[in-house]
Amino acid sequence: MANRLKDKVALITGGASGFGKKTAEVFNAEGATVYISDINEEGGKKVAEELGVNFVSHDVTKTEDWEKVIDHIKVNESKLNILVNNAGIGFMADVEATTIEEWELVHKVDLDSVFYGCKYAIPLMRDSGNGSIVNVSSISGIVAGHNFAAYNSAKAGVRHLSKSVALHCARTTKLVRCNSIHPVFAKTEMMKSFFADPSDELIGKIERQIPARSLADVGDVANAILFLASDESKLITGSELVIDGGLSAQ
Repeated sequence: MANRLKDKVALITGGASGFGKKTAEVFNAEGATVYISDINEEGGKKVAEELGVNFVSHDVTKTEDWEKVIDHIKVNESKLNILVNNAGIGFMADVEATTIEEWELVHKVDLDSVFYGCKYAIPLMRDSGNGSIVNVSSISGIVAGHNFAAYNSAKAGVRHLSKSVALHCARTTKLVRCNSIHPVFAKTEMMKSFFADPSDELIGKIERQIPARSLADVGDVANAILFLASDESKLITGSELVIDGGLSAQ
């Protein structure tokens, strides 16, 4: 199928790399008007030029930045149909080793920003008609690890927040949906947040823990986001889509 997002306007946070960049590429190919946002201005502008999409500078931890970005899209497009809350950081440490500052930063970037995005985008999405919010969580939001205390907490929060947002939207819109996705580790820049220099040996060890024996590919995740963003999933809301090669089925 082609033009699965024809006439739709989409905002993808963290669009300068990884899942966000690939999702922007896929959305653009499917006919959407795409805005990517990122705190990395140089990288974001480069990706926007490469893909032929729009870029806005954006610190997702700041409410004033959210207001500016949503207002910019409203002025330029008069609508917003899709929000992908993708921006995030990785962090690995157990509960005792995690500092208060690290705990607060991980939650601010990985959870608070999702709340801000939903809060500030929903009014424009409601006025735009049917819409879809896709919140990028992680398999770490479902399956815990002893050394992912802050990351587990934040990503699990995204999962349950998405359900609350979905129920709110079902009551107050006709119909804006909200779902979360939960990918396993992927070969992206984010992985270096967990492992400074992920070796082939380490990657092999992680892959052996996954029944499908493979890390996630950015295309796998982007296609899942595309499905939830499109009208093909119009009755799916308050759900989580797990992309983990069977890891959580064990």
